[in-house]
Amino acid sequence: MPTSEGAAHSETTSRDGTSIAYERLGAGDPLIVVGGALQGRVTYRPTAQELARDFAVVNYDRRGRGDSGDTAPHSVEREVEDLAALVAVVGGRASVYGHSSGAVLALHAAARGLPIDRLVLHEPPFGSGSDEEQSAEQQEAEHLAALLAQNRRADTVRFYFASMGMPAEVADDLAADPSMQASAPTILYDYEILGERGRDGLTPAEQASHISVPALVLAGGASPDFMLDAATRIAGALPHGRLRVLDGEEHVVAPEVLRPVLAEFLLRDRT
Repeated sequence: MPTSEGAAHSETTSRDGTSIAYERLGAGDPLIVVGGALQGRVTYRPTAQELARDFAVVNYDRRGRGDSGDTAPHSVEREVEDLAALVAVVGGRASVYGHSSGAVLALHAAARGLPIDRLVLHEPPFGSGSDEEQSAEQQEAEHLAALLAQNRRADTVRFYFASMGMPAEVADDLAADPSMQASAPTILYDYEILGERGRDGLTPAEQASHISVPALVLAGGASPDFMLDAATRIAGALPHGRLRVLDGEEHVVAPEVLRPVLAEFLLRDRT
């Protein structure tokens, strides 16, 4: 069926009955791409197309975005079930690449025992976990919820990106994007995914310590220090994890730069 962008997509049904839209590209070992905050599969399509040179890629809209449905109330478990439905579509096992908050969702999925062969976590945006930081994040989430309650979606997007440290002119441009406004309610989903409650009180490192699959954690050499710090902590906690710093790169990496890094890790020792 056509998407809002005119491309064909398929749909699968998650455990709670929510329809999840996805597209499949390429051939080979299955690889599911999990997008970050506010982003749908249209944003990640260039990356998916490049990765499809080596893999059978599933590029999907997380619930509440793009052509996927949504069912209240949101929970981390429901998004993990969405991923489980996609793993079933490709035969019952897959590798997973998660970017930004999508990396955190991928971490949740692996910790909950989804049949994941290999895991790539690209700059999971964990902070220090201090009480002061958690209090600030709670205040941000409450302010965003208040904006959404007033249906001020552009202001919601603007505030979110400004809180991430983006320049005002960039935040204004993103706030004017209709697709960003449409996905605005899902910002609160990402706060939940990043929060302590979704990890049953564990720290991110404690959660990672229970994951046994081979994992690669990526960070950009030109990204903010907290991104590298988070990636280093998670890679060190994963029993079979390794860290790779992409020299000169920031949070978003060009598909042609990303592809050989993923291929080297995901295809290693495969016959």
